[in-house]
Amino acid sequence: MPSCQLPPASLTGPAARRPWTRWATVGAGAHVFYELLAGVGMPFTARLGPGGGTAFWAGSAATAYVQAARQRESRNALFAGLDGLYLSAVIAHFAGWPCTRKAGLLPWLTECEGLSGPVLAPYNAILHASGLTALVALLTENRGARKWGAVVPVVVVPWLLVEQRREFGRRVTRATQDPAWWNRRLRR
Repeated sequence: MPSCQLPPASLTGPAARRPWTRWATVGAGAHVFYELLAGVGMPFTARLGPGGGTAFWAGSAATAYVQAARQRESRNALFAGLDGLYLSAVIAHFAGWPCTRKAGLLPWLTECEGLSGPVLAPYNAILHASGLTALVALLTENRGARKWGAVVPVVVVPWLLVEQRREFGRRVTRATQDPAWWNRRLRR
């Protein structure tokens, strides 16, 4: 009778490397693509347009996902830094935009980058999942390089708090000058 268990070899090797970093990459990609689909654009779309922004984010997410599985331990610092960057984006969103608390604990955005109302529930869920997977990746993967991932939010969050407002302003300006489906919530 065939066994339903995975063979031990499937749990080792490149395919088993950095699963949490790969999930955090999926979460970060979901975060920016949700913004695009919800009609507020995504970072860099004000400068590159929706095609250029989409190409940048799709390419970088796909590359990070694949390379997280392929690269050896000598690259742990790079991936710990990437996990720290993903976590920084989530922290900056909850720290920089109006929010409340759900269940007395979880921050819950009430407005963010032109998003409000019912579209925020899935967005909040995506941010929480993205932040959690990045945090788990920082705590469990990339041994010996975790400190780099921990340092990144200390440096990047203050910068993102300012930059996300600038980028949002650029997207609002672009939506006013060139209204389209990808920036429909930002038109004034």
